Amino acid sequence: MTSETTLRGRKIAILATNGVEQVELTKPREAVENAGAQTTLVSLESGSIQAMNHDTEKGDTFPVDAVVDDVSPNDFDALILPGGTTNPDKLRQNSAAVQFVKRFVDSGKPVGVICHGPWTLVEADVVRGRTLTSYPSVRTDIRNAGGNVVDEEVVTDNGLVSSRNPGDLPAFCAKIVEEFAEGRHAKAS
Repeated sequence: MTSETTLRGRKIAILATNGVEQVELTKPREAVENAGAQTTLVSLESGSIQAMNHDTEKGDTFPVDAVVDDVSPNDFDALILPGGTTNPDKLRQNSAAVQFVKRFVDSGKPVGVICHGPWTLVEADVVRGRTLTSYPSVRTDIRNAGGNVVDEEVVTDNGLVSSRNPGDLPAFCAKIVEEFAEGRHAKAS
């Protein structure tokens, strides 16, 4: 199977809102689309979202394809949770977004999360007993939620792929394509 067809027919949700780190949205999206997947940018409201570069400089805006209230994990084969500090902070304060993430992880479908993105996983109470990595300032939150934290470029735990920061994107993108191609994993205990 060529890389262009690895994810053919797969539907990937990207959950993000204003403040998303632009490169953490665009590079994973590009990687899965280049492997044949169809992506859907899911957000808290319709319209568009404002991406940021390095959390402080406005980047591009991106059109929202679907509102989280209107979708289900059943609509998708995998989920990407990009970072940026304000993006996951806003997502974890929205009950529909938190429930979407919880149901997604509980389904056993693969999830890719990078940088500050695990804040939404912590809020959804789905890191207990899982091993992952994140941006350094998120690690105490993961530990307090029962997760195991390691400082590695990319970590995979039963379909949950995590990376620390934009510098890890090449490894992260390669690993999410691989895990998303494998599909559903057994539910975490």
